[in-house]
Amino acid sequence: MFVKILKSKLHRATVTDTKLHYPGSIAIDSQLMEAADILPYESVLIADLTNGSRLETYAVPAEADSGKIVILGAAAQLVKAKDIIIVFSFGYYTHDEAARLKPKVIVLDENNKVKKDNA
Repeated sequence: MFVKILKSKLHRATVTDTKLHYPGSIAIDSQLMEAADILPYESVLIADLTNGSRLETYAVPAEADSGKIVILGAAAQLVKAKDIIIVFSFGYYTHDEAARLKPKVIVLDENNKVKKDNA
């Protein structure tokens, strides 16, 4: 049996922009995606600390070292520029794998630069 476990998260990311009329997703600075082990088109959960919204979408890479966190598509109705969010990625693991797993937690500063990395 597999269990769904937190694989990694980008904690306290600041949304830099939103684009409502877009096919949908979240664009994340590709260096931040790499730091959090989030693959292009991977499913992610977003929790908005500013307003309490939660939504699921997929991640697409934005320009490296740009600090961009852009909410694309319908999610722009729930999350606004300057909101503080958490981006979670999950994986499916056996019980043995889950017992050894230590999720990557990447804490960001107000400019979306890595402030703390537990990796």
